[in-house]
Amino acid sequence: MATIDLAHVGKNLVKSADTGESVELRSLWQDQPVVLFFLRRFGCQICRWMASEISKLEPDLQASGVALVGIGPEDVGLKEFMEGGFFKGSIYVDEPKKCYKDLGFKRYTALSVVPAALGKKVRDVAAKASAEGIKGNFSGDLLQSGGILIVAKGGEKILLHFIQDSPGDHVPLEDISKAVGVSAKVKSGQKPVCNDDVCTR
Repeated sequence: MATIDLAHVGKNLVKSADTGESVELRSLWQDQPVVLFFLRRFGCQICRWMASEISKLEPDLQASGVALVGIGPEDVGLKEFMEGGFFKGSIYVDEPKKCYKDLGFKRYTALSVVPAALGKKVRDVAAKASAEGIKGNFSGDLLQSGGILIVAKGGEKILLHFIQDSPGDHVPLEDISKAVGVSAKVKSGQKPVCNDDVCTR
């Protein structure tokens, strides 16, 4: 895994979805530990489900002084995402995708995205999202992948750096809680029961 230079990444600008103001990424961990959830797309059904999952931790994180921040790669779908209430933390946009690049979050090609999007992990999460009434769309950049970066207060160290391989990859809530030393009361949502051929929706 690539070594991450926090001082370098921290200088990248991200735009607040609430105020439109651009801030340096490092300002998000200056005074507190932060869980940074990098979405693939705001319209992505799977990203929305992951956002709602990770949001289950928000009360425990907040009580322990840990910030929860979502970052998307573009404005496309942002309004609908916010109106849908999928994510309980602050939301920012990294339009130049500089943080995505510096953190090693890969971009698919037009050819590689299709098998990735049709894989079993994606089908499993999509079935879970559908069961919870979470829908998505195909607007925006379909080729960007995401991940998670958890940083200690003041940028002292990286507590967790997770890069998606498949769009269906996500970090269990228990691992996020453990990384920040928070005792969370919630557990990750149960995966739907699937055989290799068919997922019941």
